[in-house]
Amino acid sequence: MRGRFVALEGVDGSGKTTHAAMLADALRAGGREVVAVREPGGTALGEGVRALLLDGGDLSPWTEALLFAAARAQLVQEVIRPALAAGRWVVADRFVHSSLAYQGAARGLGVDAVWAVNAPGVDGCLPDLVAVLDIDPAEAAARGRGRRRAADRIEREGEALQRAVAAGYLALIEREPQRVVAVPAHGSTAEVHERLMAAVGALA
Repeated sequence: MRGRFVALEGVDGSGKTTHAAMLADALRAGGREVVAVREPGGTALGEGVRALLLDGGDLSPWTEALLFAAARAQLVQEVIRPALAAGRWVVADRFVHSSLAYQGAARGLGVDAVWAVNAPGVDGCLPDLVAVLDIDPAEAAARGRGRRRAADRIEREGEALQRAVAAGYLALIEREPQRVVAVPAHGSTAEVHERLMAAVGALA
């Protein structure tokens, strides 16, 4: 039996990494085998691309989009597809909808154009559920300022980019309501986790 695939999305500072880890732990506690991945990354090649994308110098929007797509293609082939074929759950901290929101919508490349360059590498391997942690970008930015690590290249672009990204995610929810859902991300970590678990419960 094929496993299940859940991707967490949202603006920077929305809590994706925290909630992806909590979701994976909760699923394991429920007896499921879980593979947790992050984007960009999750493979040796992907981690190298991550350094270029998040810690490198300026990139053109299409260079950025194509690097994300390349790392994603390797992650699908090397990790995600084999895990699903083995009946495991995959929990991803970002997947292709990040590219559609960031490069397609916010960078102005076009959602359909960005999807077209990702489609061959994804090759039909799409999440069963895309949970968008929905939070005002100003609140997300305030959370981000409380983190210990330095902001990455994309985070340093500021709130205007994140507002465009948030609008991009809302458009994706309207475009794919059967796959992409909003999970309100205000309130305590426990409250958000409960909302996320309720959304994921439909897949069980």
